[in-house]
Amino acid sequence: MPARTGKEFLERLSASRPTVHVQGETLTGGIQEHPAFRNVVRTYAELYDLQHSAAHKDVLTYPSPTTGDPVGTSFLTPRTPDDLVKRRTAFKVWADHSNGMLGRTGDYLNSALMALASAADWFAQAGPAFGENIRRYYERAREEDLLCTHTLIPPQVNRAVAGTRQGGGKLAARIVKEGDNGVVIRGARMLATIAPFADELLVLPSTVLRGTPEDTAYSYAFAIPSDTKGLRYLAREPLDFGRPRHDHPLASRFEESDCVVVFDDVQVPYERCFALGDAELCNGFYTQTSSVVHMTHQVVTRTTAKTEYVLGLVSLLTEAIGIEQYPHVQEDIAEIITTLEMLRAFLRAAEADAEINEHGVLTPAFAPLNAARNLYPKLYQRFPQILRKLGASGLMATPTELDLTGPAAADIETYLQSATLTGPDRVKLFRLVWDTCISAFSGRQALYEYYFFGDPVRMAGAYVTSYDREPYKAKVQTFLERS
Repeated sequence: MPARTGKEFLERLSASRPTVHVQGETLTGGIQEHPAFRNVVRTYAELYDLQHSAAHKDVLTYPSPTTGDPVGTSFLTPRTPDDLVKRRTAFKVWADHSNGMLGRTGDYLNSALMALASAADWFAQAGPAFGENIRRYYERAREEDLLCTHTLIPPQVNRAVAGTRQGGGKLAARIVKEGDNGVVIRGARMLATIAPFADELLVLPSTVLRGTPEDTAYSYAFAIPSDTKGLRYLAREPLDFGRPRHDHPLASRFEESDCVVVFDDVQVPYERCFALGDAELCNGFYTQTSSVVHMTHQVVTRTTAKTEYVLGLVSLLTEAIGIEQYPHVQEDIAEIITTLEMLRAFLRAAEADAEINEHGVLTPAFAPLNAARNLYPKLYQRFPQILRKLGASGLMATPTELDLTGPAAADIETYLQSATLTGPDRVKLFRLVWDTCISAFSGRQALYEYYFFGDPVRMAGAYVTSYDREPYKAKVQTFLERS
């Protein structure tokens, strides 16, 4: 199967039987019709349909190197600058479709798989089979256009001890048995976004492992189908409340579920394992393969689209109520513009300074992308604040779609008009602002962006220790010693 259509995505999902616990209900299939998931599932189907649209198919697909059929551009291994531009342009098409609100579209982990497969020889250090496994899995994901999610971290039980020691070492997902055909995994992991409707779950390393004997059981990387026996997803409360799109314009389209993953003695065949029992290999999983760079290339493209959306939204808001001429309002708009231009500059610099890595892949420069992924989690928090401040009490005056045609229709037309909009149009705009900065959906977006790559404090620590400051220290020292 080459690049999928939305219909093919839905057909595959209808045949899947993942076990999902949501709001006291246990599902073993029927995900595409369940109220908690059906709207976002259809949005994902729209993304797959874009791969076949006349306007976007040349950007979103490329010929498979094995079959010649069109496959997703996010699987493309970049060898030239044009390849990087094509990849980024494809990321942007999908990101624009959701205003950057969908954080786990397939292109995110497809980018990781591409980089990991290109580094197959690196995986083969632990055994030739591991290199072959990751290469074959990438090719299968590419040719079948699989939608993957991933899970990374142990349950949040006692942050004072390492994940491998949570609950005496019996909570975090770990290898409890190894046999002739594979390994058995028991325990739990967080936090698999879109898991109920993903085709596959990638269980990848995250926290740094010390390489002690007790870490061996937690040192692994593998992929399994989302409906594997013994695999359960505990979904959080859905933020799509089944309201009309007019009333919840974002949540009714883009509400991605986040799930705790429970492994109840899950059997993982060896051919689906990419690393086993090797803490050092797991610790270098992202950096040594450049997968973190290609994933961040996709993320910064998505956050650029999200920032463009916020800039457009705040501009419509300030025009609607006639406040754009005030200096303090202009200062807030300038902050959003500055963030947008920084993100664009980071992307441009990363692509301009791209180099071939040791695995033969043209890889964007990580320094500007790393700066972006450290900055944006904090910068995004300002956007809802700005929208709330500028929308002010108007964000409380947001009747529903039913009110627009009900007994209050005349009052809405008269009293809720704005400088540039009729009453109904103003309400529609303010419902969108509300869903971006006040609603439960918006709160999840802010939290999601803040912790997207992990704890920002720990990220900052890693950023400082990994950054080469010696040339700058030497420069200042030379100045101090100048006679």
